[in-house]
Amino acid sequence: MTTVIERPLSLSTPPAALQALLKSDALSLCFQCRKCTAGCPVAAEADVKPHEIVRLVQLGATDELLASRFIWECTSCGTCEARCPQAVALPAAIDALRRLSRERKVAADPAVPAFNDIFLATVRQLGRTHELALMAAFKLRTRRFSQDFARFPTMLRKGKFALLPRLHGDRAKRQRIFRRAREQRKAP
Repeated sequence: MTTVIERPLSLSTPPAALQALLKSDALSLCFQCRKCTAGCPVAAEADVKPHEIVRLVQLGATDELLASRFIWECTSCGTCEARCPQAVALPAAIDALRRLSRERKVAADPAVPAFNDIFLATVRQLGRTHELALMAAFKLRTRRFSQDFARFPTMLRKGKFALLPRLHGDRAKRQRIFRRAREQRKAP
């Protein structure tokens, strides 16, 4: 089944982060076999499929890419890259699109980047996620207090939320990992 984007594309020169990916043959090797889409666990519900992401980057349709929900819904599991006969680095491209989306303050749903930020901050602090703290911070930031509120007592009763967080691993080591990732992201 082919997916067709039914609106005209606004083509432009890709931003520097995406141009760097194209110049390194990271995306230019794609010949649209769609194996990435076939293996993607979230492609069935995606507004733009993984193979379409590659093609839109090649075309320079940056505005459509930054407005898509898929760049935030992608789990970065790497299945697309593993299945690709050309080893196209789609997760790296999606990370670049996320960064660009943050820089330009464009997102299909601003709650998704907020959740992403809170999740990473929780992992940075605790070494793993603490669902109760994660959801409390998410609700405070997005002001979506009543959404999902009816599910909270059931989840608490079933033990889905630990009341107190458990610390995991060496905090200094976690900080070094996050610092190194930040430095690599800033490197050209």
